[in-house]
Amino acid sequence: MYLSKKCSAFRMVLSALLLVTLLQLLYLSLSKFQGKPQPNRYSRPGSAAHHLKNSRKERLRFSLSTGGIFDRSGQYRVYKNLIQRDLTSEPNVLTLVTHTSINNLHHLEELAERWRNPLSVAIFAHGQDVGLAAALLYALSVLCPRVQALVDFHLVCLSGETASFPEQDQRHFAGLDDCAAVFSRLRAHRDKYQNYAIGANVAYPNNLLRNVARGGAESSYVLVVDIDMMPSADLQRRFLAMVARHRPEPDHVFVLPAFEIRHTRKIPATKAELVQLYQVGEVRPFYEELCPRCQAPTNYSRWVNSRAVDTSGVLEAAYAVTWVDPWEPFYIGPRNVPLYDENFKQYGFNRISQACELHVAGYKFSVLSSGFLVHLGFKIQGEFHARKDEENQRNRLLFRSFKETLKAKYPNSRRRC
Repeated sequence: MYLSKKCSAFRMVLSALLLVTLLQLLYLSLSKFQGKPQPNRYSRPGSAAHHLKNSRKERLRFSLSTGGIFDRSGQYRVYKNLIQRDLTSEPNVLTLVTHTSINNLHHLEELAERWRNPLSVAIFAHGQDVGLAAALLYALSVLCPRVQALVDFHLVCLSGETASFPEQDQRHFAGLDDCAAVFSRLRAHRDKYQNYAIGANVAYPNNLLRNVARGGAESSYVLVVDIDMMPSADLQRRFLAMVARHRPEPDHVFVLPAFEIRHTRKIPATKAELVQLYQVGEVRPFYEELCPRCQAPTNYSRWVNSRAVDTSGVLEAAYAVTWVDPWEPFYIGPRNVPLYDENFKQYGFNRISQACELHVAGYKFSVLSSGFLVHLGFKIQGEFHARKDEENQRNRLLFRSFKETLKAKYPNSRRRC
């Protein structure tokens, strides 16, 4: 009897101790959330967004800590693949490649919305803009789902400058709560300067930027454009269907007729829409006022009046064109076409020189039936930076020597520029 009572009392004490322990654990669990504000959706511990933000931040820190690499001239520092798009298992056949300084980066919003496929973007920044660029690229990659999914960023600055993650500089991040806020900040920066007027003795390395962005594309084909040019809608899918039907030769490039549109007009999506605007003068050939010869071989009249006015949706190579100086077409080409000559900087001959080399190297040019590009706004005299003519003359002399080097580079070619 005594032993039974003793065992019963022991069990009661043990049960009480277990109950106390459970209550303490419950209290500790609840106390973690008492008196603390809930973090926002981008930093909630344990959330997918929190891990994404931290992983992107760490990758960016690592990329910046490498110090980048110098270009061949030693004048520029290159941070290649500074921020990379989300990986996907789907094969990528065509990448849109572009370049800009920080003042024109706001165009990426419309470009990504129109393209909706992988992009490789090289940004040039100088002085205080180097830190600003790193901050805004990080904000774009975290707060903008479309950018996060599609865009690879590369950063270029002068060799004497370095980029670092501006974590302690709250000026760059203040008010950046969502994607719209980031692009609003970029638009506020757009009138600071023009690409070719960044500062005294600071040359905008357009061809270096094109090569850097091209090097970041892993696709079979690339389309290199300026960031303020919009492609026709659904171009990537239609081009993929075309190359699936007719596998192109490796020395074949496909020209996209380039146009300009009044700033007040909505960018046309289809050839039919573009032709309507073209017929009333709201759209015109690219560089029509400044250098009509630079685009004339595209043969705009033939393209506009061709039978394929975008009704079937089928993209084809409509007609062949022989390159003549000074044609500088925009085109879709294999990723291994000759690189741009990085000696050309600022204004003049930077794209003509590369098109000239394609011609000498034996490439064939075909104009696509219904694909096109549209530049935002008319290009007119008087809107360029003050040193445009001086730069153009310097690059004209450089182009003459460039053509001589092609004779040695392609000794068996009968083609000349």
